[in-house]
Formats: sequence, C-alpha cells, structure tokens
Amino acid sequence: MNNKVFLNRFLILLLLPLTFSCSKRNLGYFSNYGDEKLLTEDITLITTQPIIQPGDLLQITVSDNNPIAAAPFNKINFKEENNENASSNVQDGYLVDQNGIIDFPVIGRIKIGGQTKANAKISITNLLTNYLGNPIVSIRYLNYKVTVVGEVKNPSTFLVPSERINLIEALSMAGDLTIYGKRENVMVINESNGVRTVSHLDLNDKAILDSPNFYLKPNDIVYVEPVKARKDQSSLTRSNISLVLGVISAASLILLNINR
Repeated sequence: MNNKVFLNRFLILLLLPLTFSCSKRNLGYFSNYGDEKLLTEDITLITTQPIIQPGDLLQITVSDNNPIAAAPFNKINFKEENNENASSNVQDGYLVDQNGIIDFPVIGRIKIGGQTKANAKISITNLLTNYLGNPIVSIRYLNYKVTVVGEVKNPSTFLVPSERINLIEALSMAGDLTIYGKRENVMVINESNGVRTVSHLDLNDKAILDSPNFYLKPNDIVYVEPVKARKDQSSLTRSNISLVLGVISAASLILLNINR
C-alpha cells in the first residue's frame, strides 16, 4: 500500500464519525396526523381559567349606574404625560400578597387568592352590594406572562395581554425552536398552590393538542431541551477542536506534497 492510498483511507476514517453523528431527525410538528388533505375532529380539550396566585398583579374596575358612587372603589392615580400639561387616568394594579389578599378601597382586605377570575368577581361584587345598587366588576391580569428558554431563537419572558396562550403560540413568540431543539421533549413547568408540576410534551405527536398543559398558565416556564448532538458539541473543548483540526491540516499537507 503506497502512502497516497494510506492517507486517503486515513482521512476517510477520520471523517466517518462526523458522518454518522448526523442522524436523521424529525423536525416537524404533529407528524402523526398523516397526509390527509382535510381532517376534521372534535376538540376534546376543555381549557380552565387560571387560579389567582400570590404575586399576581390585577386590574380591578368597578362600575355602577351611579358613576359618582362607584368612583371611590376604583384605584385611580393621575399621571402627568411627558412634555404635556394634560393628565390621564392610569389604573393601578392590585398586588396579591403571599396570603392571597388584596387591599381594596373602602372595603379593605379581600382574600381572592386560590380563586378564578370569575369567582373573584362574584366575591367582590357581593361585598359591593352593601354600597352600590348595581355593581359591575371587571378583572384583568396586568402581569400574565410566560417564559420560554432553551433551544429557541429568542428566549425571553413574554407578556400575554389576551390572557390566553398555547404552547405553539409561545414558541412562535420566541422565534420557534432551533434545529438543535429536542421536539420530543419540551418541558412545561408550572407552580400553583405551592405545588410544582413539570410536564413533558412531544411536538411530533398530535396528542399534545389535547393535553391539559397545551394552554399555558400565568408564569409558566417552557424549556426546550437540546438534542445530544448539541450537548456533545458544547462539551468539546477548544483544545480538542484544535487537535482534530491540526491532524486534518497535517494530513492534508502531506497529501498535497505526495500529489506533486
């Protein structure tokens, strides 16, 4: 065997691990839906309202047939606009404390933690009937947010003004998964009533559309795990990379000299 043949085989053996490391992966979503041109199926997932938790910031407005009578129950500050003399009303938020309690004008401390918005509206409305003829209560989250981290293009924390977001929408806001994102194991971390729940969802499987964790709750964390190739890539040190490149460069120089 001459030197040229030996070096050719040496280079092939050196590059084989790189070739086999690139295994075929399924980068699609809901892959088991098949190739049907039109598919109709019943929606079985019933979404539930989030539970009010300590740390939630709520906008609560009260209206009545008599606006003057309702005014003391609305927490209003007057904020001067930048570079303008005019003022505008800015609704302050009610911060739910660690005991699930808010400080409400006139009424005082009200416990709404552990309730849904619908139940909290009923609780506050019942208290207001002692003061108003026909009270109407509206509640909105001011800090409804979800966090998306891991192998996505733009990891960040996102506010959700609509107070309704599913996993696909959250991933879209984060710029979608990178090619290194492990679609078979997306984690959703939720903390509620002192309990932490970690769910593992498979984006390749259409079953996630019916998962109770498909619609995210306030303060949920979505974590996209990197595939093994990404982990292996990160674990390589600069010295190892330099060593491999050095061997390839040396072999290439020898091969060029032989070919002359």
